[in-house]
Amino acid sequence: MLIPSIDLQGGRVVQLVQGEKLAIASDDLDGWIAKFAKFPKVQLIDLDAAMSRGHNDALVTRIAAQLPCRVGGGVRSVRRAEELIAAGAKAVIAGSGLFRRSPEGDLSQMIDHDFARALADTVGMNRLIAAVDSRQGRVCIHGWKTMLPLSAVQAVQLLEGYCEEFLYTHVDKEGLMQGTDMNAIRAVAKATERKITAAGGITTREEIDALDAMGIDAVVGMAIYTGSLSLD
Repeated sequence: MLIPSIDLQGGRVVQLVQGEKLAIASDDLDGWIAKFAKFPKVQLIDLDAAMSRGHNDALVTRIAAQLPCRVGGGVRSVRRAEELIAAGAKAVIAGSGLFRRSPEGDLSQMIDHDFARALADTVGMNRLIAAVDSRQGRVCIHGWKTMLPLSAVQAVQLLEGYCEEFLYTHVDKEGLMQGTDMNAIRAVAKATERKITAAGGITTREEIDALDAMGIDAVVGMAIYTGSLSLD
């Protein structure tokens, strides 16, 4: 299944290359809502909240009232997760808050188990999507700036007791319009029995179909906003 994405920054719909360089900015929020109205799932990320640079809560509430959104960005507390559900989110995406830097060699210590458990208990495992972002083979957090000595495969194995779905982003390909890494996605999918949704460079209908054949949904952003991938 194709899941279109809406990223918010500074009150606008944006697309960034590698999470940094602004490539597309649009004020036509209603236009994008109309384009995505036929989709059963839409991914909505508040980039400002994710980077602790404010928030776009009013827009999140407006969009979630019209589209079936899974919402992420700045979910570092149970209260934030509850606020997003109250705003209309069908599910909450939590990423960096689930991880922590640990000086010990025990990989399990790199998961904030107390927070993960609290989120699962509050919103329900069925409404919690754990985001695992990978760069150069390692989990990256804090806007993809902090690298952990933890692989995506290890991360999903450690977190699968708290959620029913993972959002795996292959950051190396994000926003580059060069296709994604099917082998990396396949490895993550094989490591867990949980549902996998993939993101990061997915560009063509062929990739979406190949992922669908594996039971994996595909989040697409740049290819849609540039017109490279038709929604017809």
